[in-house]
Amino acid sequence: MKRFGLLETAQVPGGGELRLFEDGEHFSIKIAGGGDLMSTRMHGSEDALARIACERIAAVASPRILIGGLGMGFTLAEALKILGATARLQVAELVPEVVRWNHGPLGAHAGRPLDDPRVDLVEADVGALIRAARGAFDAILLDVDNGPDGLTQAGNDWLYSVPGLAAAKAALRGHGVLAVWSAHPDRKFVERLRQVGFEVDEVTVRAHGNKGARHRIWLAANRTRPAPKRAGPVPAPTSVRRRR
Repeated sequence: MKRFGLLETAQVPGGGELRLFEDGEHFSIKIAGGGDLMSTRMHGSEDALARIACERIAAVASPRILIGGLGMGFTLAEALKILGATARLQVAELVPEVVRWNHGPLGAHAGRPLDDPRVDLVEADVGALIRAARGAFDAILLDVDNGPDGLTQAGNDWLYSVPGLAAAKAALRGHGVLAVWSAHPDRKFVERLRQVGFEVDEVTVRAHGNKGARHRIWLAANRTRPAPKRAGPVPAPTSVRRRR
């Protein structure tokens, strides 16, 4: 028998509440007082975030990727499909319940990417990982909140500020790329990316194939520093919780 309605809620550190809904065979996550954040029915733009970013680093051997925001696991799952066996992906998710939902009812929809041995899940603010890293990643993928125009947490604003973007640039290797998902266009955000020295491309993608809402993906290329000769360990704050 199919079930419908609210399943669980989760408090977002710093404010806000996420709500997990079941709709027959599908699920959606909504923000209290707002609309849908994500759905298992429509995840084309999340897939595109990973696909477009990974295409930019296709020539890199043993790439290291940081994904900010687990969501429903679709961005992670798409990246795992594209990247080879020697890739390592670190995923930062701030809300523990979102991790649990992905291990539970949501997991089958994305193919249970958290079970992949290439994945290191960190229950932490992705901003903390970015601050701690220097030349550590070939790509950083940000699918946090609703993009630069956030809905769930004011603290996410730092990620999209000039200091946050400068920190992301420092965390990338010389050939690295920062890929940012957004529900809406944002001319000022593009200006900030360029201000810190990124070369920026903007791609419009649809939420579901050729249908659904139009979302934006910004690809910010870091071409100012030489790439390191070999990969090293990815640093992380000592206060975070890790789960495999």
